[in-house]
Amino acid sequence: MAAELVFHEKRYFTDNSFQEIKIWKVEKSKDKPHGFKYSFAYIVNNERVICYHNAEGKGDHRHCRNEEYSYNYQNFGKLWKDFKNDIERFREGRL
Repeated sequence: MAAELVFHEKRYFTDNSFQEIKIWKVEKSKDKPHGFKYSFAYIVNNERVICYHNAEGKGDHRHCRNEEYSYNYQNFGKLWKDFKNDIERFREGRL
């Protein structure tokens, strides 16, 4: 099964930042047991400062600035909420 893009959104903000979300349907695998490949990224001044994704060989994880952390994916609703909360915390200087 080839990856099928099922959602893509790129939203620009007035502070020279944007968020880009991509979700693909893929075959279930060790790295993608839920059957989706995803990338939720927040970019500021052309620098990725927050990113949740499941890259090949790494499984679900998140990036915050230059650090990488494991992420316990539960569902897209929770992922969306966690991503939005990180953006808010970053904008408030708490991240």
